[in-house]
Amino acid sequence: MSGRQGNKLPSNLPQLQNLVKRDPASYTEEFLQQYHHYQSHLEIFSFQPDKPSRELAELVMFLAQVAHCYPEHMLNFPQQLKDLLSYHHTVLDADLRMTFCKALILLRNKNLINPTSLLELFFQLLRCHDKLLRKTLYTHIVTDIKNVNAKHKNNKVNTTLQNFMYTMLRDSNPTAAKISLDVMIELYRRNIWNDAKTVNVITTACFSKVTKVLVASLKFFLGKDEDEKQDSDSESEDDVPTARDLVMRYATNKKTTKRKKKLEKAMKVLKKQKKKSKPEVFNFSAIHLIHDPQVEFCPVLFGSTTNLLLLVLDFAEKLLKQLENCKERFEVKMMLMDLISRLVGIHELFLFNFYPFIQRFLQPHQREVTKILLFAAQASHQLVPPEIIQSVLMTIANNFVTDKNSGEVMTVGINAIKEITARCPLAMTEDLLQDLVQYKTHKNKNVMMSARTLIHLFRSLNPEMLQKKFRGKPTEASVEARIHEYGELDAKDYIPGAEVLDVESQKEKGGNQEEDGWESASLSEEDNEDGEWIDVHHSSDEEQQQVAEKIKSMPVEERKAKAAAVSTSRLLTQEDFHKIRLAQLSKELNSAPGKGAKRKNIEIDDEEEEGRGELLSLRDIEHLHKKPKSDKETRLATAMAGKTDRKEFVKKKTRINPFASSSNKEKQKNKNFMMMRYSHSVRTKNKRSFREKQLALRDALLKKRKRLLK
Repeated sequence: MSGRQGNKLPSNLPQLQNLVKRDPASYTEEFLQQYHHYQSHLEIFSFQPDKPSRELAELVMFLAQVAHCYPEHMLNFPQQLKDLLSYHHTVLDADLRMTFCKALILLRNKNLINPTSLLELFFQLLRCHDKLLRKTLYTHIVTDIKNVNAKHKNNKVNTTLQNFMYTMLRDSNPTAAKISLDVMIELYRRNIWNDAKTVNVITTACFSKVTKVLVASLKFFLGKDEDEKQDSDSESEDDVPTARDLVMRYATNKKTTKRKKKLEKAMKVLKKQKKKSKPEVFNFSAIHLIHDPQVEFCPVLFGSTTNLLLLVLDFAEKLLKQLENCKERFEVKMMLMDLISRLVGIHELFLFNFYPFIQRFLQPHQREVTKILLFAAQASHQLVPPEIIQSVLMTIANNFVTDKNSGEVMTVGINAIKEITARCPLAMTEDLLQDLVQYKTHKNKNVMMSARTLIHLFRSLNPEMLQKKFRGKPTEASVEARIHEYGELDAKDYIPGAEVLDVESQKEKGGNQEEDGWESASLSEEDNEDGEWIDVHHSSDEEQQQVAEKIKSMPVEERKAKAAAVSTSRLLTQEDFHKIRLAQLSKELNSAPGKGAKRKNIEIDDEEEEGRGELLSLRDIEHLHKKPKSDKETRLATAMAGKTDRKEFVKKKTRINPFASSSNKEKQKNKNFMMMRYSHSVRTKNKRSFREKQLALRDALLKKRKRLLK
């Protein structure tokens, strides 16, 4: 036993830590000894805080591990660590600073520190030039706020932190501001801070002078998820375009060799980054939550919907002013235009200066012109005065829909005009419409189909604007179609089409009265010995036709009265709404009164009819009905790609030893002729004389003749 060494608890901190956790009362003296040791090291360290101290780091982690065992002795320990980090975080050694932070995280996990003061300190530490530290703090901040709000929303902590975040987004250090914004966005996406106040704080980042912060906030409101959560020091990258975007960009511009090389280079880069790319995920709820925080505290003054719209309008006007004076890259300007157009379209704002600004970019040679056309369509709504939208339509028609442009450019222009007029029908003039519908007979199929979709749109909006030959056969829906005047509201006190439920209920009552007679007849027929089948004619199509004919025979006033009675007298189920939708869709197929039937026994699928959403997709503008014709190089490359696996039809050269080298004769075949012209084999090679060629030809003809005679 004398050779063995005893337990050296003062120098073996992991063993002492294990024993203290098992029996704190028995090792109080050893703990106090280490605590006094820590205090002496701390006093020495305070004179030279920039020097590393391994002993202090070990003691800090030991005390953080056993702090819950001696709470009365460790009251000042967390505050001492926070003071050290708060006053000396810029000069501390990186490893020692990380140790202090880990100790505080450990104390917070044991609920020995208030979360508010600790998180505020961690936000200040984001200014440090230590990427690993920033990543650790970011993870803890998100996790800690998530745990605080796990059981219920802790409004006290959330309000304090949100107010502090408002100041952090304006911090002079761009790295701290960017990570603070990333924290808020991550908490919003996890549905932890998904209230209006969080969104309102993020709106302040849209006016930041730091490009990273500006781009991150714009991506949040546009709903674009980043491929990966990147570090704060890395450059913020733009969204990778798809191959279709690159081809459309090349097709809508003038074909030159320089642009063709750019397209090829971009396609090569796209193939490399294809694995990292992800589809865009859109979440527009944040745009609906934009408002001023004073609304929460002053509901009497700011609680109305009108004031909320005024606040959103003020936000949009500030963004437009920033866009006009913006000196950032073109991609950032595009994101600003996208956000402004969404705000104007969703909230139906009056931002008249935005339309002349966007008109400057409506040129076929403009970079990303299809997206700019999409922004113009998104910013259109029924409350914009028609004369403002008319100037946009005329600009698109004059610059895009002309015979001097290619078919793709004309198609894009007509599609953009169609989407704008679908949102603001009063902007379309009869002269412009008559000119556009003439492209129905254009030689290019894409232009022709786009013109037909425009004709189809106005058949449902206002057929009177079309010439008689383009209106088609009148239907019930086209007869009732009417464009409302500017500012006119079509408020109804009933659900249109609800009269079909009243007709069906009457029909069901009539069927129930005949049910008893039907049962008696069926019982009497069971006694027949023949056992023959009885044909019962039943068809859902005929039932729909009967209901439609009965409704068609009603006067308009009676329809409205029955619809109002049904809407106010009962609660409608999903099946009732399904029947109403089918009845409304059937009006587009049923002929108008006095006209012949358009179609018979057609099945109506209400899933095919989708309402126009708040936002458009780029496909609505770039939609081509016919695939563009490939050039010669593309067709040749496709043909060569299909010939790669044709080795089975090639003559195989077999060797006894497949690993043997080539012979001298094979090597001579691959040599340059200038190297072989003076060789003996070439100089002694004799050509055949004319007589030898004659004899060879005669022999060949005789051989061929013998073969034919056989």
